[in-house]
Amino acid sequence: MTTFRMRARGPFSLRSAARFVAGFSAGQGGGDEARLDLAFPAEHGWTPVGVRVTGDGAEPVAEVVVNPGSVPVERIRGQVERILSLDVDGTGFPAVGERDPVVGELQTRYPGLRPVQFHSPYEAAVWTIIGQRIRRSQAAGIRTRLANQLGEQIDFGDAQLPSFPAPDRLAGLREFPGLTSRKIEQLQSLGRAADDGQLDAATLRALPAEEALTRLRTLPGIGPFSAELILLRGAGDPDAFPRNEKRLHQAMAGAYRLGDDPGLARLEAIAERWRPYRTWVALLLRASLAEEGQADQVRLSR
Repeated sequence: MTTFRMRARGPFSLRSAARFVAGFSAGQGGGDEARLDLAFPAEHGWTPVGVRVTGDGAEPVAEVVVNPGSVPVERIRGQVERILSLDVDGTGFPAVGERDPVVGELQTRYPGLRPVQFHSPYEAAVWTIIGQRIRRSQAAGIRTRLANQLGEQIDFGDAQLPSFPAPDRLAGLREFPGLTSRKIEQLQSLGRAADDGQLDAATLRALPAEEALTRLRTLPGIGPFSAELILLRGAGDPDAFPRNEKRLHQAMAGAYRLGDDPGLARLEAIAERWRPYRTWVALLLRASLAEEGQADQVRLSR
């Protein structure tokens, strides 16, 4: 087994991260434990690996439980750090909450929660295609079946998780239950694009945001909303405001008491207070929105 330590600069809670992804197929949390199991194809070769992250302090420990292709550990470390947003210096994040009471309340409500990213921009792009014009629960089911049928099973000893299929598997996809022929064609194109390096996380992060978004929108099936999701939650850009995420805008309007239709310019002006962590604050607002939705479902079921 290979292990490595990571260092969180600023507030970070692995327990909060595990709770956030619990029940989502991108990873498996350990309930109230400070543990997160990750199964993913490693970028630049797409060899499936399995990593168990433990420890709720400033230096979480990652154990590489499966690495059949002997991917260099530093490459795995870099990808895991990006997935957990540990590649970003968060020491200035508390100051955002000090100058914005809404953010401060969210930070108190979700202590140490940073964005938990998709394993790669490639996986984020695939998710956007699968999820178009269907319910989120349907999309999650299709994604899980794709991983189970076309990916590799990663054995953690006490649990198994499927790694998402490598891009060449999707490039060769011909049909799949729940996917239209149009979506199949778009997924084939994404598989080829990922193999060609067009969805490389480091490249996308290095570009100015607007240039990265423009490049992403040239891919089949990728519109403004999808491009933002790929850049923010796939490549892990920590400081961009989602201009096309209407549910987030509704959450902001409620949190800041702005009325029903405050307008994009007003929302962007508020988000300026969150720099350089606009993506992180958006994550906290999403978490709040999801929690309120769950509470509504409980009330309806009574």
